[in-house]
Amino acid sequence: MSKVAELYGLPTAYEPPGRTWADVVAIQHCPFLDRKCLKNRKSEPNQTIGSCTMAFGKDANHLMICPFRLLERRQIFEDCKPLVTLHQPGNEWHIVSELDVPGGSVDYCLVSVRKKKVMDFIGIELQTLDSTGTVWPERQRFLHSKDIQVKEEDRKSTKPFGMNWKMTAKTALVQMHHKIQTFEHLSKKLVLVLQDHLLAYMRQEFTFDHLVPARLGDPMHFHSYSLGEEDGALKLELEGQHSTDTAGIAKCLGLQSEAKVELEAIIALIEVKISHKTLMSIETPPPASTLADEATEEDS
Repeated sequence: MSKVAELYGLPTAYEPPGRTWADVVAIQHCPFLDRKCLKNRKSEPNQTIGSCTMAFGKDANHLMICPFRLLERRQIFEDCKPLVTLHQPGNEWHIVSELDVPGGSVDYCLVSVRKKKVMDFIGIELQTLDSTGTVWPERQRFLHSKDIQVKEEDRKSTKPFGMNWKMTAKTALVQMHHKIQTFEHLSKKLVLVLQDHLLAYMRQEFTFDHLVPARLGDPMHFHSYSLGEEDGALKLELEGQHSTDTAGIAKCLGLQSEAKVELEAIIALIEVKISHKTLMSIETPPPASTLADEATEEDS
């Protein structure tokens, strides 16, 4: 079994329907963004990698390594809708990317809009596992097994890859602590979307006992997803929802930060970005945002 569990959004355990793996690699299409894959090699900027999910560890768990993998079916946005409490029937749903706030940039905002005016919004951050080393040799070995010609030095490479659990988890929590103070100050909510395996690691390595099943009034929410299998494909499924507040995130890390901004300033930033392109639709993928940078693999 290949250590590459998904390539260009397709499970490697099965043949791609109606095409060959050579076709898939030639097209380089990301089904989650509905465009060419943005996961590029540092050493070959025009070459995409396409590895969404890896089979890793003694149990060969399916671990997502590309944040765009979380955009499947726009399910994460559907699951966040109940948190936009001021939304009313007749309002439009918009997905706005890359909103600058104190403490950094928020990947996406789910926004309720009426007559081009923001009625309510929440912030959404996506976090998948960072890999160490390079997954390229595993990709090339898989393609070689499908009789696709690859460089011999690539498929015979002994370069290993791993999962950077500690750095991924700590970086995500630090970023959340920087940003949640802004959202709590504005009486808005921030959601961290991540895989269930990563949340389990956080619970093991950090102080997470105070997290509770999701409460609507809390500003900081964790939405964890598993990868189940359905009809020969991997499917994103909501596994759990938990919440806390700024003090709760600080309890995880023991950090201090100040990040305050007025609500009107945030709303103005969102309204500038609103257009027909941001309308939430199952047919139209959300903008790629700076997650593209996170999806680029560091060669080693």
